[in-house]
Amino acid sequence: MPLPLKRYEYAEWYKAKVQLNYHIEVDRHYYSVPYRLLHERLDIRLTATIVEAFYKGERVAAHVRSHVKGGYATLPEHMPPEHRFYAERNPARFIQWAGKTGESTARLAENILATRPYPEQGYKACLGIINLTRDYEPVRVEAAARRALEFKTCSYRLMKAILSAGLDR
Repeated sequence: MPLPLKRYEYAEWYKAKVQLNYHIEVDRHYYSVPYRLLHERLDIRLTATIVEAFYKGERVAAHVRSHVKGGYATLPEHMPPEHRFYAERNPARFIQWAGKTGESTARLAENILATRPYPEQGYKACLGIINLTRDYEPVRVEAAARRALEFKTCSYRLMKAILSAGLDR
């Protein structure tokens, strides 16, 4: 069901094809639609404030209109499940995940992310450190993180070496 138009709002209708990244382009801004509609042609209703996408007469997406050229408006529910996992990745999330092991592990992850030119470059190292709890007890991983922080050498490789050699004890 289309959103009701305010009396003064004028609606324009367009056609748009869903791109590989499950977004449609409207006035050089990109709006997400359900990923199952890849390559489909949708009817787009555009007002000064709302962008709505329809497929076979059914509304499948609605976004507040943005005038930022080249920008993206993405709703998590439009993403395929494997993309949602990556969308959840951000520095705060990695620090939170590391914090489940302990305070030192969280500080270690924070240091790794802070020392990279881009935080994304530290994601793999942080994920590796978080996953060390699969092979080692969390208490040992936390002790190894404390030791790595003492020596100011924050890396997955060092954490693995500390644990392998038993230097956390």
